[in-house]
Amino acid sequence: MSGFVEKPEPIQVPGLVHLHTGKVRELYQNEAGDLVMVASDRMSAYDWVLPTEIPDKGRVLTQLSLWWFDLLADLAPNHVVSTELPPGAPADWQGRTLVCRSLRMVPVECVARGYLTGSGLAEYEETRTVCGLALPEGLVDGSELPAPIFTPATKAEVGEHDENVSYEEVARQVGADTAARLRQATLAVYSRARDVARERGIILADTKFEFGLAGEDDEDLVLADEVLTPDSSRFWPADQWQPGRAQPSYDKQYVRDWLTSAESGWDRRSEQPPPALPQQVVDATRAKYVEAYERLTGLSWS
Repeated sequence: MSGFVEKPEPIQVPGLVHLHTGKVRELYQNEAGDLVMVASDRMSAYDWVLPTEIPDKGRVLTQLSLWWFDLLADLAPNHVVSTELPPGAPADWQGRTLVCRSLRMVPVECVARGYLTGSGLAEYEETRTVCGLALPEGLVDGSELPAPIFTPATKAEVGEHDENVSYEEVARQVGADTAARLRQATLAVYSRARDVARERGIILADTKFEFGLAGEDDEDLVLADEVLTPDSSRFWPADQWQPGRAQPSYDKQYVRDWLTSAESGWDRRSEQPPPALPQQVVDATRAKYVEAYERLTGLSWS
């Protein structure tokens, strides 16, 4: 069993219809038919949404996504319509809210990998492949791949785990043309972002995107949800990169490490929910998210 340790009650706002509570975001629809996405400070790990929030996390995700959306606009149109707060929305929504185009979402997590780690490493160690793509011998945790690869996954519900699938399976599910467009857009956006991050001393090891379709014949592929944040990406400090071991990172790895430590007392294989995070883990995790924002954008977080 997994999911929410404590599922929150969505805030009701006049003129907005609540549609969905996700791991991090609340999704509403306004009277014009646009989607209103509100990024909370919730933290998820090991398919659980934890009982402890990370202050400012939702704002960091939203502001970093906006920065990337602007930087990538020539490669991929995005879903953002406005950042203005809907009338009657609570003040806490400021900086964490996006009004977005309503799209027909493609049911695929579009993952790009430039380095080998995580579930890709686990598959490679068994079969020397990732999502059916053959890779050279001799790679280790943190190895840079010869070229970035597209390794899609199924989109899971809250409490479920995304599963890697082959490109052929994506083509079967969404059609060959859409699958080809997803792969091309994913690798193009990843490559641009990898180069930008590298200039700032950060390795973008892998990331996942979500795309929606727009237009009368679904001719427009639109970048949606969040993009290139510490929640959707593995960012490593370049000056500490050392293949053959787990890399220091700017994501939720600090939380994962504490949850699996003896100090937490939690067995992730059990059906028991994870415990609350101690303050030092909360503070350190917030600092990681803020540092990622500042190093990538060159802006000061305040």
